[in-house]
Amino acid sequence: MAKYAITGSQATVSGSYKTVLDVFATTGALRRGKVYDVLIGTNGTPADNYLQWDISRMTADGTGTAVTPQALDPADVAALATAKNNYSAEPTITAGSSLFNVGVNQRASYRWVAAPGSELLFPATANNGLALRALSGGYTGSATGDLMYEEQ
Repeated sequence: MAKYAITGSQATVSGSYKTVLDVFATTGALRRGKVYDVLIGTNGTPADNYLQWDISRMTADGTGTAVTPQALDPADVAALATAKNNYSAEPTITAGSSLFNVGVNQRASYRWVAAPGSELLFPATANNGLALRALSGGYTGSATGDLMYEEQ
């Protein structure tokens, strides 16, 4: 099972969720995925603001910038899943599908690593995946996120 890392950012965080980074199955050779490591933060001027982070299921792509998943083992093949960041038109998020939700002070970064067997899964179904999103009531700068995932 090949493992990949993707890194993304969202130029402007606002009072409504904006997708920082996502990964999803695409048409063709489909594989399901398991997100097992999440790293989130900001690269703006530090202040005492919060960011609410969320990972939810998505069922349709939006308009964003392509991100190339990097194989953790250089001997592995290129990823079949698609990843994007910095969305100008949000992907379609499934209502009530949040799998991860945490508030973090802007001055801190946060890392979550899944316990074995507790990874966040997305199906081998076209345009279905997971979206890492952020919102803030006071911060309007850039948010950053990294996901590590496995394709099966």
